Amino acid sequence: MAETRKILGQAALPATTLTGVYTVPALTNTVVSSVVICNTSGANRTFRLSVAIAGAADTPAQYLYYNEDLPRDTSFVVTIGITLAAAAVIRAWASGVGVSVNVFGVETT
Repeated sequence: MAETRKILGQAALPATTLTGVYTVPALTNTVVSSVVICNTSGANRTFRLSVAIAGAADTPAQYLYYNEDLPRDTSFVVTIGITLAAAAVIRAWASGVGVSVNVFGVETT
């Protein structure tokens, strides 16, 4: 089994749109080590972060953070260590533009 440490996904979030940031590839397991949400907008924002098993439709059960405050010009770092199977999706949402998300971890194939 090969392990690849990498940036799993990056996204500049559109306003009020749930956005897929990373999908686990087929025949792969992933350990997400951290997620960084950065507010570069100069205005206060809120964000949401969810994980969908096998890319399932959005439900309240998937949320790790919901309407979490993200003050202007700050970052929110999640050190998490979650394990995801193939086709799982990490999604993020922001209350306005100027919010980016970076996901870091290890893929095992």
